[in-house]
Amino acid sequence: MASFKRPLALVVEDDRDQRELLGALFEESEMDVLACESAEAAVPLLEEFGPRVSLLFTDVHLAGVMDGAELARLAHDHFPAMTVIVTSGHHRPQALPRNTKFMPKPWHALEVLVEAEKSLR
Repeated sequence: MASFKRPLALVVEDDRDQRELLGALFEESEMDVLACESAEAAVPLLEEFGPRVSLLFTDVHLAGVMDGAELARLAHDHFPAMTVIVTSGHHRPQALPRNTKFMPKPWHALEVLVEAEKSLR
């Protein structure tokens, strides 16, 4: 089992470059990072580490069947204190859980850092 010493961010993004950029940004915010490309891969990570995850950052459109909006609902239902940010280069999904932050693409690194800092409070 992995041991994390800092707050934990889970990044779910099917674009490798964006996933790596987000991971680097969250590490700069003094967070440990788990990253994967699909909601299906994220679910077992939430099951194992969910109580430790401070921030879930997910794209709407992902590899696999489940989308980021569904993942946001699952995370919110099981871990209501978790900060959840959903991003998309398209429109904002209508059925996001309450208190979910929507960040349209292209986002700016500073915006992501500000939200990461908020999740640590």
